[in-house]
Amino acid sequence: MNRKALHKISYGLYVVSSVKGGKFNGQIANAVFQVTATPPKVAVSINRENLTHSFIESSGVFSVSVLSRETPMVFIGLFGFRSGRDVDKFENVDYDIGATGAPIVKDHAVAWMETRVTESVNAGTHTVFIGEILDADLIKDEDVMTYEHYHSVLRGRAPKAAPTHMEV
Repeated sequence: MNRKALHKISYGLYVVSSVKGGKFNGQIANAVFQVTATPPKVAVSINRENLTHSFIESSGVFSVSVLSRETPMVFIGLFGFRSGRDVDKFENVDYDIGATGAPIVKDHAVAWMETRVTESVNAGTHTVFIGEILDADLIKDEDVMTYEHYHSVLRGRAPKAAPTHMEV
């Protein structure tokens, strides 16, 4: 099988965040998609070993911040290549706390959604959490970060925990 065919699936780049015991965590995710219009629901695929996974599983809520195409690599690195077990990712980040208690990252975001989990699917290494959107807003009407732009222009890579990770 030529796994490079999977690179042709279109993705964005998002910060998925949650709350647990009064603490916040978030991570970069590329597997976020709308699954229904009425009621509006989105799905996120989160690695079962990531701290964000345990936060979502425990609280039953998550937020999604859609990143701008101009998001700097240092910001992506904070949420994508650092663990919340080792660093407070929200220490110097602009965010609001939504009605569910989940943090909503505003830095470098063009839009956000706040959800309550309605179902989850065990996908082996990942869980697909489906959340009904409780609130959402457009922050600014700008181009969004695509996974293709992240790879081809910014020269980013897929971390081992990403659903799109491939050994080279």
